[in-house]
Amino acid sequence: MQEWETEIARLDDRFRPIAQASTPSRDLPAEASAERVLRSLINVYAESTEPDRATLRRLLDRYRYFRWGAHLPYEWTGAAEFRARLIHLSLVDQGDDTRDEILTLRDYCTRAYADGIEVAPIVAEVVTMSSDVDKYGMGSMKAVLSAYAP
Repeated sequence: MQEWETEIARLDDRFRPIAQASTPSRDLPAEASAERVLRSLINVYAESTEPDRATLRRLLDRYRYFRWGAHLPYEWTGAAEFRARLIHLSLVDQGDDTRDEILTLRDYCTRAYADGIEVAPIVAEVVTMSSDVDKYGMGSMKAVLSAYAP
């Protein structure tokens, strides 16, 4: 986990001044590197035990600027990319605002349905990876995924 933290901390430092700017630019200098790290984290998270997943969630909670700047491309298709996005939501574990995550979840599910993806089995799989801690009084990520995936 130390290697992950070192790289995430480095990217967090690069994203911090951009995120804190009065009008932040989404033209991020470390975007490609951050996406590679994020995809690796998503893969590790999906294959990990719950204690390791909890450690990864705490890591993203600690490095909020990495969490802000690291993302998957907006355009996507296919079940594998839908699954990666749901795992990313699970990993972020409600981020700074559960409401934003609910809207993102609904958008992903709507797009997946429109693409003919079987949403329910993927949601069910990611629910099993997700935290059952209610961080903000709106339910845990496990509950959010179960309740708000259309």
